[in-house]
Amino acid sequence: MDREVLFAQTLEEVKRMAKEQGNCISREQLKEAFAGLGLEGEQLGLVEDYLIKHKIGIGEPVNPEDYMTPDEVHYLDAYLEELGGMEEVPSGEKEAVSLSAMAGDGQAQARLVEIYLPQVAEIAKLYSGQGVLLEDLIGEGNVALATGVTMLGCLEHAGEVEGMLGRMIMDAMEDAIRENLDQERKDKKILEHVNLVAAKAKDLAQDLQRKVTAAELAAETDLSEDDVLEAVRMSGGKIEYIIKEDA
Repeated sequence: MDREVLFAQTLEEVKRMAKEQGNCISREQLKEAFAGLGLEGEQLGLVEDYLIKHKIGIGEPVNPEDYMTPDEVHYLDAYLEELGGMEEVPSGEKEAVSLSAMAGDGQAQARLVEIYLPQVAEIAKLYSGQGVLLEDLIGEGNVALATGVTMLGCLEHAGEVEGMLGRMIMDAMEDAIRENLDQERKDKKILEHVNLVAAKAKDLAQDLQRKVTAAELAAETDLSEDDVLEAVRMSGGKIEYIIKEDA
């Protein structure tokens, strides 16, 4: 396997391990994870710097609330206070409910959702500050939880329930963060196109002493005519110096 691909895969595995340990990983675990790549000393130090920037503690967990906005802290306090009225479930009852949920009992599945709602909030804290609002992270996690309790029939032991639900909740939050980043990249690319078309339209119109066509602009840029027209549309038609399609 390509060394860069293996490094990327190992880094993702380390990040997932840290999430499952409360956003923390030991130096021993880190060294062991990258042993196959021969990383040590300064190279491992760079990996540690990367993890810290992504809110993963080395040796001891970071405080997730340090990365939350005041509004998110307020929302979390109110949300947990609302959930605080739920009594803590004894381990024996939790196991019994898990077994019934695994057998397909709808009431048990609904009860299991209630039991794990506080854990969703705790997991969401670990993903705060990554571009998705805490409220939205909790929402995604709750949907994953509600879906997950209906899929427990594949498990053999009640002790596996918490791990499976936790992974589904984390996957949902990571997907939300990934989709948000993808959308930000798309928005940035669109903005770049709009700015490029606006600037080129102005320059070309000044050179020709008239408004220009999308085809003329496409010839002056690396964009297609459709890209030019899309940029005009995304600007709300506010780009000047361009002849409208229906003109």
